[in-house]
Amino acid sequence: MSTIRLSSKGQVVLPAALRAARAWPPGTEFELLETAEGLLLKPLAARSAFAPTQLQDVFGIAGYAGPGLTVEDMHVAVQAEATRRR
Repeated sequence: MSTIRLSSKGQVVLPAALRAARAWPPGTEFELLETAEGLLLKPLAARSAFAPTQLQDVFGIAGYAGPGLTVEDMHVAVQAEATRRR
């Protein structure tokens, strides 16, 4: 357990070992939740370098242009490839 102190400016410093263990770089933003036992710091979700996408945005990206296959057809194809590789 680590002990931290509240500064006269209302600031606390999280120990370096805890920040490093959680990979929290400077500038990490937290949500502050009040609980029955005290306060909980919860890191906000890291901002992704990629824009959010929906399935319809990427559907068909693999480029398969043939007829649709049933699940059974896919199982047969996987088994055939596994057999070929043995």
